[in-house]
Amino acid sequence: MYTGLQHAHSGLRWVILILLIVAIINSFTSRSNTSFTEKDKKTYLFAMAFTHLQFLIGLVLYFISPLVKFNSETMGNSMMRFFAVEHFFGMLVAIILISIGYSKSKRKESVLAKHKTISIFYCLGLLIMLASIPWPFRGFGNGWF
Repeated sequence: MYTGLQHAHSGLRWVILILLIVAIINSFTSRSNTSFTEKDKKTYLFAMAFTHLQFLIGLVLYFISPLVKFNSETMGNSMMRFFAVEHFFGMLVAIILISIGYSKSKRKESVLAKHKTISIFYCLGLLIMLASIPWPFRGFGNGWF
């Protein structure tokens, strides 16, 4: 079960990164539109929904992973600290920002304000996610997939 969830979590990362990039590009290119289309709404909703799905998978992994331990060595070992603290809280903040951006954009009156809100919050969320992913070049033993 652990290996399957780990692969799903790792593979879904690419789907989320693509969805967030598409949503951000859409938010920048749709600012001049006079209406907030169904396509806009679905693009932003799918990006947010997949980040929530990824968080749920990650939460299960957090509690069953051998990489996450809470003992006297955790903060002294960079890999254990990354997975127990940095990765978890970085992703949590990113997902909260994306959720807030989506919710705030729904309440905005103007189309420009809706897209601008998505742009700001989704960009911040994406940047924090990129910083919190255990990329192979960070030396945590993870691959690209």
